[in-house]
Amino acid sequence: MPIVEVSGITVVFLLIVAVLTAFLTEVVPNDVTAIGVVAALVVLEPWTGVGTREAISGFANPATVTVIAMYMLSAGVQNTGIVERLGVYLAEFTAGREFRALVATVCTTGPIAGFVNNTPVVAVFVPMVTGLAEKSSMSPSKLLLPLSYAAILGGTLTLVGTSTNILASDFARILIDGRDGIGMFEFTGLGIVLLVVGIAYLLTVGWRLTPARVPVDSDSVSEFDLDEYLTVMYVRPESPGVGVSVAEFDSAYPEVRVLQVRRDDTAYAGPHSDRVVEAGDAIVVHGSLQAVNRFREEADLGQRVRESVTEDTFESTATDGVLAKAVVPERSSFVGETVAQAGLHEYHETSVLAIRRGGDLFRTDLRDRTLQAGDLLLVRTTPASIRYFTDTGDLVVADERALDRLATADIDDIAPLSPKTPTAVGILGGVVALAALDVLPIVIAALAGVVAMVVTGCLTSADAYDAVSWNVIFLLAGVIPLGIALESTGGAAVVSAFLVAAGEHLPLIGVLFVLYAIAGVLASVITPVATAVLLIPVGVTTAARLGANEFAFLLAVMFASATSFMTPVGYQTNLMVYGPGGYEFTDFLRVGGPLQLLLAVVATVGIAVIWGV
Repeated sequence: MPIVEVSGITVVFLLIVAVLTAFLTEVVPNDVTAIGVVAALVVLEPWTGVGTREAISGFANPATVTVIAMYMLSAGVQNTGIVERLGVYLAEFTAGREFRALVATVCTTGPIAGFVNNTPVVAVFVPMVTGLAEKSSMSPSKLLLPLSYAAILGGTLTLVGTSTNILASDFARILIDGRDGIGMFEFTGLGIVLLVVGIAYLLTVGWRLTPARVPVDSDSVSEFDLDEYLTVMYVRPESPGVGVSVAEFDSAYPEVRVLQVRRDDTAYAGPHSDRVVEAGDAIVVHGSLQAVNRFREEADLGQRVRESVTEDTFESTATDGVLAKAVVPERSSFVGETVAQAGLHEYHETSVLAIRRGGDLFRTDLRDRTLQAGDLLLVRTTPASIRYFTDTGDLVVADERALDRLATADIDDIAPLSPKTPTAVGILGGVVALAALDVLPIVIAALAGVVAMVVTGCLTSADAYDAVSWNVIFLLAGVIPLGIALESTGGAAVVSAFLVAAGEHLPLIGVLFVLYAIAGVLASVITPVATAVLLIPVGVTTAARLGANEFAFLLAVMFASATSFMTPVGYQTNLMVYGPGGYEFTDFLRVGGPLQLLLAVVATVGIAVIWGV
C-alpha cells in the first residue's frame, strides 16, 4: 500500500484547526489545550520541526516572564489601596449624576489600565461602579460595559498595558531585522488617539446603545427569580428544632438552607450560627418547593404563606450576614469545581442561592453544579468571607453593601492607603522609566521591580505568586511554539498568500485594514494571545512579500488583538461584567461591533500616517 506523504504545513494547519476548535468549544480549559499543543508539537516533530527545546521555549520566552512579573507588580500597587481610594474620589465626583458617573468611570479606568493590569482594576471597580449606579438612580448595566471597554482601551497606551503588547514586542525582535522589540511608549501616541476616540464613542453612541438590563433599584430575589425558592416559616413549640443551635438544625436537613432566624425585633444569620432556636422564631429558608415541604413536615414547622421574602428581608435588620452577587473570574480556583467541592458552605460560610450563566438560571441542585468562569452567583455570606474572596480573587463581589457608608464614613476607614503606597508606585514608575530609557530590557526591569516590591515589604512572596493568572501564562507559553511551527514550516507564508492576493486589488492600506479586521474578529472568538501568536507571523510575512512596512503590519495585529469588544468571551474583563450587568451575548456585538469597526479604521489610518505602509 502506498504511503501518503503529509507535509509539515498540512500537519501544522490541522493542529491549528484542532486548537481553534478546542478554544471555541471549551471542551477543556484553554490553558490545558495550550499544554496539549506543546506535547503534540514534539510528538509530530518529523512534520512540525519542533523539538523538545523549542516546544518548551514558551516558558522561557521573555514575553512570558515579563507578563508574570507585571502581574506581580500590579498586585504590589493594588495592595496599597490606591485604586480603591481613586474609586471613592470617583464616587464623590459624580454626586449622583448619571452622565457624570459614566464620564468618571471611563476616564478613570482607561489611564490606570495603561500601567496596572486591567483585570484587577475592573475587579475593584465593579462593586464601586454598581454603587455609583445605585446612587445615580441608573441601571448598573449602563456603566459596567463601558467600564470593561475603557479598561481594554487603556491597554493600548503602553507596552505593559496588555500581554499581547509584550508578546508583539518579542515577535518584533525575532521576525523583523534590525528591531530590538518595541519601546515602552513607542505606540503611546496612537494609543491615546484610540482611547480618546473610544471614550468619545462610549459617551455618545455607545451610551445610547448600551441596554439597561438590570432595573434601577432591582431586588436580587426578583432578579434571580427566587420568589418560589425562599420561604418564611415559624417554629412550633413541639418542633424538634427547639433547643438546638441553628447550625445543628440546618445540618439535619441538607436539602434546605436556613438563611435567617428572626425573634421579636432582632435577627441573626444562619446557617452557621450557634444561637439556639426557640419556639415562635421565624425562619427564612432556601430550597425547592418539594424540599421545603418535606422540611416543614419533618421539622414540624408552620408556614407564613402571606409573608414574602425580598432583599429587604435580609437587609432591614442588621446581622452578620450579607446578600451579595459575585462573579467567578477566569483565574478563580473554583473554576471547574462543583459548589460542594469548592467548600463554599463548609469553609466560607457562604450559601449559594442561584447561579446565572449567560441566559441560563440555575436554582436547584446547586451543590452539584460545576462553576465556570463568568458565572454570576447570588450568595448569602459574611463580611469576612467577602474580604477573603476579594483578597484571593476567587470571587469578584459585585455589590458590596459597604459602599452605602460613603456618605457618612471617613475616607481613611473606607479605602485606607498603605504606608507603602509611595514605595510601590515609585517602584512601578522606576520599572517603566528603566525600560523606556533602554537602561534595561523590560523583562529584567520588571523582574528587578518584583524583587524591590518584596524586599521593601510592598508584596509578600506568597501574594506575588497568587497574583499571577497562571492559566494565562500556560496559555501563552503553550501557543508560542505553535507560532514558531507556523513560521518554520512555511504555514505563515501560505496564509499570507491570500492577503498578498488581496493586494492585487487593494492598496497597501486596504490590505492592512483587512489584516486588522481578521485579527479583531479572531480575537473575539478565541483568546487575544492566540490571535497574536498565529497572525503576527502572517502579517510580517505578508508585508515582506508585498514590500510593505513589516512593523506596521505587526502593529495592526497587536492593536486588533488587544481591543476585543464583540463578545463576552473575547476578553476577560468582558466576562467579569457579563453577569453583573445582566447582559445578553448580543449586547456585546451591538455595542462593541461599531466600536471595533471604528477603531479598525482609526488604527489603520493612524499606523499608516505614523509608521507608513
